[in-house]
Amino acid sequence: MSAVGEDARLAAVHSYHLLGAPRPVVLDELTRLASAVFETSISTVTLVGRERQWFAGNTGMPCDGGDLNSSFCRMVMDRRVSLVVPDALGDPEHRDWPNVVGAPHIRFYAGVPLVDEDGHVLGAMAVMDDRPGEVGDRQMDMLATMARQAAGHLSAIRNRRLLAAVGDELSRAISREEDFVAAVSHELRTPVTTIQGYLELLVDNDELAPYQRLIDPIQRNGERLVRMVDHLLAGTRPAAAPLPLLRAHTDLVAVAEAGVAAVRVTADQRDVRIEVEPAEGTLKVPGDFTRLSQAAEHLVRNAVLFSPTGARVTVRVLPGAIEVTDEGAGIPPDELPHVAERFFRGRHAREQAVPGVGLGLSIADRIMRAHNGTMSVTSAGADQGTTARITMPV
Repeated sequence: MSAVGEDARLAAVHSYHLLGAPRPVVLDELTRLASAVFETSISTVTLVGRERQWFAGNTGMPCDGGDLNSSFCRMVMDRRVSLVVPDALGDPEHRDWPNVVGAPHIRFYAGVPLVDEDGHVLGAMAVMDDRPGEVGDRQMDMLATMARQAAGHLSAIRNRRLLAAVGDELSRAISREEDFVAAVSHELRTPVTTIQGYLELLVDNDELAPYQRLIDPIQRNGERLVRMVDHLLAGTRPAAAPLPLLRAHTDLVAVAEAGVAAVRVTADQRDVRIEVEPAEGTLKVPGDFTRLSQAAEHLVRNAVLFSPTGARVTVRVLPGAIEVTDEGAGIPPDELPHVAERFFRGRHAREQAVPGVGLGLSIADRIMRAHNGTMSVTSAGADQGTTARITMPV
Protein backbone atom coordinates (compact mmCIF):
# COMPACT_ATOMS: atom_id res chain seq x y z
CA MET A 1 0.00 0.00 0.00
CA SER A 2 1.27 3.50 -0.84
CA ALA A 3 2.15 5.95 1.92
CA VAL A 4 -0.80 8.12 0.91
CA GLY A 5 -3.17 5.15 0.97
CA GLU A 6 -1.88 4.03 4.37
CA ASP A 7 -2.28 7.56 5.78
CA ALA A 8 -5.89 7.64 4.56
CA ARG A 9 -6.53 4.20 6.08
CA LEU A 10 -5.02 5.24 9.42
CA ALA A 11 -7.09 8.45 9.39
CA ALA A 12 -10.19 6.27 8.91
CA VAL A 13 -9.17 4.01 11.81
CA HIS A 14 -8.59 6.97 14.14
CA SER A 15 -11.88 8.61 13.09
CA TYR A 16 -13.76 6.08 15.24
CA HIS A 17 -11.90 7.19 18.42
CA LEU A 18 -11.76 3.61 19.70
CA LEU A 19 -8.00 3.05 19.98
CA GLY A 20 -7.36 2.97 23.72
CA ALA A 21 -11.04 3.71 24.45
CA PRO A 22 -13.64 1.49 26.17
CA ARG A 23 -15.03 -1.15 23.84
CA PRO A 24 -18.55 -0.63 22.47
CA VAL A 25 -20.94 -3.16 23.97
CA VAL A 26 -22.47 -3.91 20.58
CA LEU A 27 -19.12 -5.12 19.21
CA ASP A 28 -18.47 -7.29 22.25
CA GLU A 29 -21.91 -8.86 21.72
CA LEU A 30 -21.08 -9.49 18.07
CA THR A 31 -17.86 -11.32 19.01
CA ARG A 32 -19.77 -13.42 21.56
CA LEU A 33 -22.16 -14.41 18.80
CA ALA A 34 -19.26 -15.30 16.49
CA SER A 35 -17.63 -17.47 19.17
CA ALA A 36 -20.90 -19.28 19.76
CA VAL A 37 -21.56 -19.86 16.06
CA PHE A 38 -18.01 -21.08 15.33
CA GLU A 39 -17.61 -22.84 18.69
CA THR A 40 -14.30 -21.09 19.41
CA SER A 41 -13.01 -19.67 22.68
CA ILE A 42 -11.88 -16.36 21.14
CA SER A 43 -13.36 -13.82 18.73
CA THR A 44 -12.28 -10.24 18.02
CA VAL A 45 -13.13 -7.16 15.98
CA THR A 46 -9.62 -5.80 15.46
CA LEU A 47 -8.60 -2.29 14.39
CA VAL A 48 -5.04 -2.13 13.06
CA GLY A 49 -3.11 1.08 13.71
CA ARG A 50 0.37 2.09 12.59
CA GLU A 51 2.28 0.22 15.29
CA ARG A 52 -0.29 -1.84 17.20
CA GLN A 53 -3.68 -3.45 16.99
CA TRP A 54 -6.68 -2.80 19.22
CA PHE A 55 -9.62 -5.08 19.94
CA ALA A 56 -12.74 -2.92 19.48
CA GLY A 57 -14.79 -6.05 20.17
CA ASN A 58 -13.41 -8.92 22.25
CA THR A 59 -14.50 -12.28 23.58
CA GLY A 60 -11.90 -14.54 25.19
CA MET A 61 -8.75 -12.56 24.32
CA PRO A 62 -6.91 -11.79 27.60
CA CYS A 63 -5.63 -8.37 26.48
CA ASP A 64 -6.92 -5.22 24.77
CA GLY A 65 -4.47 -5.28 21.88
CA GLY A 66 -0.82 -5.80 21.04
CA ASP A 67 2.05 -5.14 18.66
CA LEU A 68 1.88 -6.08 14.99
CA ASN A 69 4.90 -8.36 14.79
CA SER A 70 2.78 -11.47 15.41
CA SER A 71 -0.64 -10.30 14.24
CA PHE A 72 -2.82 -12.59 12.15
CA CYS A 73 -5.23 -9.68 11.67
CA ARG A 74 -2.50 -7.51 10.20
CA MET A 75 -1.89 -10.20 7.59
CA VAL A 76 -5.60 -10.11 6.69
CA MET A 77 -5.48 -6.32 6.44
CA ASP A 78 -2.30 -6.24 4.34
CA ARG A 79 -3.51 -8.92 1.91
CA ARG A 80 -7.14 -7.70 1.88
CA VAL A 81 -8.34 -11.31 1.69
CA SER A 82 -9.58 -13.91 4.16
CA LEU A 83 -7.03 -15.94 6.09
CA VAL A 84 -7.51 -19.44 7.55
CA VAL A 85 -4.80 -21.14 9.66
CA PRO A 86 -6.02 -24.63 10.70
CA ASP A 87 -3.02 -25.30 12.99
CA ALA A 88 -0.57 -22.52 13.71
CA LEU A 89 1.92 -24.87 15.43
CA GLY A 90 2.19 -26.88 12.24
CA ASP A 91 2.59 -23.80 10.03
CA PRO A 92 6.23 -22.69 9.50
CA GLU A 93 5.14 -19.04 9.12
CA HIS A 94 3.40 -18.85 12.51
CA ARG A 95 4.65 -21.64 14.78
CA ASP A 96 7.27 -19.46 16.51
CA TRP A 97 4.98 -16.49 17.17
CA PRO A 98 4.69 -15.50 20.88
CA ASN A 99 0.88 -15.71 20.84
CA VAL A 100 1.12 -19.25 19.42
CA VAL A 101 3.80 -20.75 21.70
CA GLY A 102 2.54 -18.65 24.64
CA ALA A 103 -0.77 -17.20 25.84
CA PRO A 104 -3.36 -17.27 24.42
CA HIS A 105 -1.89 -20.31 22.56
CA ILE A 106 -3.58 -19.68 19.24
CA ARG A 107 -3.77 -22.84 17.12
CA PHE A 108 -6.77 -22.11 14.89
CA TYR A 109 -7.41 -18.74 13.20
CA ALA A 110 -10.01 -17.60 10.66
CA GLY A 111 -10.35 -13.93 9.76
CA VAL A 112 -11.89 -11.69 7.09
CA PRO A 113 -11.12 -8.04 6.24
CA LEU A 114 -13.04 -5.36 8.14
CA VAL A 115 -13.87 -2.83 5.40
CA ASP A 116 -15.61 0.50 6.05
CA GLU A 117 -18.09 2.27 3.76
CA ASP A 118 -15.26 4.18 2.06
CA GLY A 119 -13.34 1.03 1.19
CA HIS A 120 -10.63 1.37 3.87
CA VAL A 121 -9.52 -1.92 5.45
CA LEU A 122 -9.67 -1.08 9.14
CA GLY A 123 -8.51 -4.50 10.38
CA ALA A 124 -10.23 -7.85 10.64
CA MET A 125 -13.11 -9.80 12.14
CA ALA A 126 -11.73 -13.11 13.41
CA VAL A 127 -12.43 -16.24 15.41
CA MET A 128 -9.61 -18.18 17.16
CA ASP A 129 -9.15 -21.21 19.35
CA ASP A 130 -6.41 -23.00 21.29
CA ARG A 131 -7.19 -26.17 19.36
CA PRO A 132 -6.70 -26.88 15.65
CA GLY A 133 -9.83 -26.44 13.55
CA GLU A 134 -11.38 -26.40 10.11
CA VAL A 135 -13.81 -24.01 8.48
CA GLY A 136 -15.84 -24.29 5.29
CA ASP A 137 -16.85 -21.75 2.63
CA ARG A 138 -20.32 -21.33 4.08
CA GLN A 139 -18.88 -20.51 7.49
CA MET A 140 -16.44 -18.02 5.96
CA ASP A 141 -19.37 -16.33 4.20
CA MET A 142 -21.07 -16.07 7.58
CA LEU A 143 -17.93 -14.54 9.10
CA ALA A 144 -17.78 -12.03 6.23
CA THR A 145 -21.42 -11.09 6.98
CA MET A 146 -20.51 -10.50 10.63
CA ALA A 147 -17.57 -8.34 9.51
CA ARG A 148 -19.98 -6.21 7.48
CA GLN A 149 -22.21 -5.90 10.54
CA ALA A 150 -19.19 -4.82 12.59
CA ALA A 151 -18.32 -2.18 9.98
CA GLY A 152 -21.93 -0.95 10.08
CA HIS A 153 -21.84 -0.69 13.88
CA LEU A 154 -18.54 1.23 13.67
CA SER A 155 -20.08 3.65 11.17
CA ALA A 156 -23.10 4.18 13.42
CA ILE A 157 -20.82 4.80 16.43
CA ARG A 158 -18.86 7.41 14.50
CA ASN A 159 -22.00 9.09 13.16
CA ARG A 160 -23.50 9.35 16.65
CA ARG A 161 -20.28 10.92 17.88
CA LEU A 162 -20.27 13.39 15.00
CA LEU A 163 -23.95 14.25 15.51
CA ALA A 164 -23.34 14.81 19.22
CA ALA A 165 -20.44 17.12 18.41
CA VAL A 166 -22.52 19.01 15.84
CA GLY A 167 -25.41 19.25 18.29
CA ASP A 168 -23.15 20.65 21.00
CA GLU A 169 -21.69 23.21 18.62
CA LEU A 170 -25.15 24.13 17.34
CA SER A 171 -26.39 24.63 20.91
CA ARG A 172 -23.42 26.86 21.65
CA ALA A 173 -24.01 28.82 18.44
CA ILE A 174 -27.71 29.29 19.22
CA SER A 175 -26.86 30.38 22.76
CA ARG A 176 -24.32 32.88 21.45
CA GLU A 177 -26.83 34.16 18.92
CA GLU A 178 -29.54 34.63 21.54
CA ASP A 179 -27.15 36.34 23.94
CA PHE A 180 -25.89 38.63 21.20
CA VAL A 181 -29.37 39.56 19.97
CA ALA A 182 -30.61 40.16 23.51
CA ALA A 183 -27.64 42.40 24.29
CA VAL A 184 -27.92 44.36 21.05
CA SER A 185 -31.69 44.68 21.43
CA HIS A 186 -31.32 46.04 24.96
CA GLU A 187 -28.60 48.49 23.94
CA LEU A 188 -30.75 49.71 21.03
CA ARG A 189 -34.16 49.82 22.67
CA THR A 190 -33.20 51.84 25.70
CA PRO A 191 -31.75 54.88 23.87
CA VAL A 192 -34.31 54.72 21.04
CA THR A 193 -37.19 54.69 23.51
CA THR A 194 -35.67 57.70 25.26
CA ILE A 195 -35.35 59.51 21.93
CA GLN A 196 -38.99 58.71 21.14
CA GLY A 197 -40.06 60.20 24.46
CA TYR A 198 -38.25 63.46 23.78
CA LEU A 199 -39.67 63.57 20.25
CA GLU A 200 -43.20 63.32 21.63
CA LEU A 201 -42.45 66.34 23.82
CA LEU A 202 -41.20 68.22 20.76
CA VAL A 203 -44.31 67.32 18.78
CA ASP A 204 -46.54 68.74 21.54
CA ASN A 205 -44.59 72.00 21.62
CA ASP A 206 -46.51 74.59 19.56
CA GLU A 207 -43.42 76.78 19.28
CA LEU A 208 -41.73 74.05 17.22
CA ALA A 209 -44.58 73.74 14.71
CA PRO A 210 -42.43 75.21 11.88
CA TYR A 211 -39.99 72.32 12.39
CA GLN A 212 -42.63 69.61 12.32
CA ARG A 213 -41.61 68.47 8.84
CA LEU A 214 -38.15 67.69 10.27
CA ILE A 215 -39.45 66.01 13.42
CA ASP A 216 -41.92 63.68 11.65
CA PRO A 217 -39.34 61.58 9.73
CA ILE A 218 -37.20 61.32 12.87
CA GLN A 219 -40.19 60.03 14.78
CA ARG A 220 -41.15 57.56 12.03
CA ASN A 221 -37.62 56.15 11.86
CA GLY A 222 -37.51 55.91 15.64
CA GLU A 223 -40.73 53.91 15.59
CA ARG A 224 -39.23 51.71 12.89
CA LEU A 225 -36.19 51.04 15.08
CA VAL A 226 -38.35 50.17 18.08
CA ARG A 227 -40.43 47.85 15.92
CA MET A 228 -37.29 46.16 14.60
CA VAL A 229 -35.93 45.64 18.11
CA ASP A 230 -39.28 44.21 19.21
CA HIS A 231 -39.11 41.80 16.27
CA LEU A 232 -35.62 40.74 17.29
CA LEU A 233 -36.71 40.10 20.85
CA ALA A 234 -39.83 38.19 19.82
CA GLY A 235 -38.16 36.27 17.02
CA THR A 236 -35.17 35.10 19.04
CA ARG A 237 -37.08 33.85 22.06
CA PRO A 238 -35.81 30.29 22.79
CA ALA A 239 -37.98 27.74 20.98
CA ALA A 240 -38.66 25.86 24.23
CA ALA A 241 -39.88 28.99 26.02
CA PRO A 242 -43.69 29.09 26.19
CA LEU A 243 -45.45 32.03 24.57
CA PRO A 244 -47.76 33.63 27.15
CA LEU A 245 -51.33 33.89 25.85
CA LEU A 246 -54.48 35.53 27.13
CA ARG A 247 -57.17 33.23 25.77
CA ALA A 248 -60.63 34.69 25.16
CA HIS A 249 -63.36 34.69 22.51
CA THR A 250 -61.67 36.84 19.88
CA ASP A 251 -63.32 38.35 16.82
CA LEU A 252 -61.22 37.64 13.70
CA VAL A 253 -62.66 40.69 11.95
CA ALA A 254 -61.29 42.87 14.75
CA VAL A 255 -57.96 41.00 14.55
CA ALA A 256 -57.70 41.69 10.81
CA GLU A 257 -58.63 45.36 11.23
CA ALA A 258 -56.04 45.78 14.00
CA GLY A 259 -53.35 44.17 11.82
CA VAL A 260 -54.23 46.45 8.90
CA ALA A 261 -54.31 49.57 11.11
CA ALA A 262 -50.75 48.86 12.30
CA VAL A 263 -49.52 48.86 8.69
CA ARG A 264 -51.71 51.64 7.28
CA VAL A 265 -49.04 54.37 7.46
CA THR A 266 -46.46 52.19 5.72
CA ALA A 267 -48.99 51.29 3.01
CA ASP A 268 -49.83 54.97 2.41
CA GLN A 269 -46.15 55.87 2.16
CA ARG A 270 -45.62 53.16 -0.45
CA ASP A 271 -48.90 53.92 -2.26
CA VAL A 272 -50.24 50.40 -1.69
CA ARG A 273 -54.00 50.02 -1.27
CA ILE A 274 -55.26 47.64 1.42
CA GLU A 275 -58.77 46.24 1.04
CA VAL A 276 -60.44 44.26 3.81
CA GLU A 277 -63.13 41.76 2.86
CA PRO A 278 -64.78 40.79 6.16
CA ALA A 279 -67.21 37.92 6.41
CA GLU A 280 -70.73 38.70 7.46
CA GLY A 281 -71.24 38.88 11.22
CA THR A 282 -68.60 38.22 13.83
CA LEU A 283 -66.26 35.25 13.68
CA LYS A 284 -65.22 34.25 17.17
CA VAL A 285 -62.24 32.02 17.90
CA PRO A 286 -60.53 31.15 21.20
CA GLY A 287 -57.32 33.14 21.19
CA ASP A 288 -55.21 36.05 22.39
CA PHE A 289 -56.36 39.18 20.56
CA THR A 290 -53.01 40.97 20.90
CA ARG A 291 -50.93 38.01 19.69
CA LEU A 292 -53.27 37.19 16.80
CA SER A 293 -53.25 40.85 15.77
CA GLN A 294 -49.45 40.72 15.72
CA ALA A 295 -49.56 37.67 13.46
CA ALA A 296 -52.02 39.40 11.13
CA GLU A 297 -49.86 42.54 11.13
CA HIS A 298 -46.78 40.58 10.03
CA LEU A 299 -48.68 39.04 7.13
CA VAL A 300 -50.10 42.37 5.99
CA ARG A 301 -46.78 44.19 6.44
CA ASN A 302 -44.97 41.57 4.35
CA ALA A 303 -47.59 41.90 1.62
CA VAL A 304 -47.23 45.70 1.56
CA LEU A 305 -43.41 45.69 1.60
CA PHE A 306 -43.22 43.24 -1.31
CA SER A 307 -45.85 45.03 -3.42
CA PRO A 308 -45.03 47.57 -6.15
CA THR A 309 -46.34 51.12 -6.04
CA GLY A 310 -50.04 51.31 -6.86
CA ALA A 311 -50.68 47.63 -6.09
CA ARG A 312 -53.46 46.18 -3.97
CA VAL A 313 -53.32 43.95 -0.91
CA THR A 314 -56.49 42.04 -0.08
CA VAL A 315 -57.24 40.88 3.46
CA ARG A 316 -60.03 38.30 3.66
CA VAL A 317 -61.63 37.18 6.91
CA LEU A 318 -62.85 33.60 6.64
CA PRO A 319 -64.34 31.19 9.18
CA GLY A 320 -61.40 30.46 11.47
CA ALA A 321 -58.82 32.12 9.18
CA ILE A 322 -57.38 35.36 7.87
CA GLU A 323 -55.95 35.35 4.34
CA VAL A 324 -53.70 38.06 2.90
CA THR A 325 -53.11 38.19 -0.86
CA ASP A 326 -50.80 40.56 -2.71
CA GLU A 327 -49.84 41.27 -6.33
CA GLY A 328 -46.16 41.61 -5.56
CA ALA A 329 -42.81 39.93 -6.03
CA GLY A 330 -43.97 36.39 -5.31
CA ILE A 331 -41.72 33.63 -3.97
CA PRO A 332 -39.64 31.17 -6.04
CA PRO A 333 -40.44 27.49 -5.32
CA ASP A 334 -37.00 26.82 -3.82
CA GLU A 335 -37.52 29.57 -1.22
CA LEU A 336 -41.05 28.67 -0.12
CA PRO A 337 -40.01 25.97 2.41
CA HIS A 338 -37.78 28.48 4.21
CA VAL A 339 -40.01 31.56 4.56
CA ALA A 340 -40.84 30.86 8.24
CA GLU A 341 -37.21 30.33 9.25
CA ARG A 342 -35.64 32.92 11.53
CA PHE A 343 -33.68 35.63 9.70
CA PHE A 344 -34.48 34.15 6.27
CA ARG A 345 -34.51 36.78 3.54
CA GLY A 346 -35.12 35.72 -0.02
CA ARG A 347 -33.26 36.85 -3.08
CA HIS A 348 -35.73 39.63 -3.91
CA ALA A 349 -35.55 41.03 -0.35
CA ARG A 350 -31.76 41.13 -0.48
CA GLU A 351 -31.45 42.55 -3.99
CA GLN A 352 -34.16 45.19 -3.54
CA ALA A 353 -33.18 46.04 0.07
CA VAL A 354 -36.72 45.39 1.34
CA PRO A 355 -36.91 46.64 4.97
CA GLY A 356 -36.85 43.97 7.66
CA VAL A 357 -34.65 41.39 9.33
CA GLY A 358 -36.44 38.21 8.25
CA LEU A 359 -38.38 37.56 11.45
CA GLY A 360 -41.97 38.56 10.64
CA LEU A 361 -43.25 35.24 9.29
CA SER A 362 -41.24 33.32 11.87
CA ILE A 363 -42.99 35.26 14.66
CA ALA A 364 -46.40 34.79 13.03
CA ASP A 365 -45.77 31.05 12.67
CA ARG A 366 -44.80 30.77 16.33
CA ILE A 367 -47.89 32.69 17.45
CA MET A 368 -50.12 30.37 15.46
CA ARG A 369 -48.43 27.21 16.75
CA ALA A 370 -48.96 28.51 20.31
CA HIS A 371 -52.67 28.68 19.44
CA ASN A 372 -52.60 25.16 17.94
CA GLY A 373 -53.20 26.84 14.61
CA THR A 374 -51.18 27.09 11.42
CA MET A 375 -49.57 29.63 9.14
CA SER A 376 -49.15 28.84 5.46
CA VAL A 377 -47.62 30.73 2.55
CA THR A 378 -48.24 29.93 -1.13
CA SER A 379 -47.03 31.54 -4.33
CA ALA A 380 -47.12 30.65 -8.02
CA GLY A 381 -43.54 31.90 -8.33
CA ALA A 382 -41.52 35.06 -8.89
CA ASP A 383 -43.67 38.11 -9.81
CA GLN A 384 -46.85 36.04 -9.31
CA GLY A 385 -47.90 37.44 -5.95
CA THR A 386 -48.23 35.66 -2.62
CA THR A 387 -51.02 34.39 -0.39
CA ALA A 388 -50.40 34.00 3.33
CA ARG A 389 -52.96 32.54 5.71
CA ILE A 390 -53.26 32.10 9.45
CA THR A 391 -55.79 29.48 10.52
CA MET A 392 -57.27 28.81 13.94
CA PRO A 393 -58.85 25.49 14.98
CA VAL A 394 -62.59 26.04 15.08
